[in-house]
Amino acid sequence: QVLLVESGGGLVQAGGSLRLSCAASGRTFTMNTMGWFRQAPGKEREFVAGVGWSGGTSTYYGHSVKGRFTISRDAAKNTVYLQMNTLKPEDTALYYCAATSNDYSDVAGWYEYWGQGTQVTVSS
Repeated sequence: QVLLVESGGGLVQAGGSLRLSCAASGRTFTMNTMGWFRQAPGKEREFVAGVGWSGGTSTYYGHSVKGRFTISRDAAKNTVYLQMNTLKPEDTALYYCAATSNDYSDVAGWYEYWGQGTQVTVSS
């Protein structure tokens, strides 16, 4: 099992920034990719960003956040980060950290492990 714990969410004004963190513990050696997803009320879960873990460190982004969000990792701390800049009201959602033993995927169903989520609210 892999345990994921997110932190760093909150309320921010449009144009502001937040940094989310996700600390992993347990069988982290089984992880191959870590990602961030988000889900707004009444909407499907959306891929935000992903990063390689056990192999390469390639990064991937959802279309709506490319150029504004940056995913990074600290393998020594078993932690992945999501730096979110130029936030917009439409970025408001519950943000989830996820991990998979698979190669890169932007499909939520491919991720085996999920955190509880951290709320991000962007006011206009």
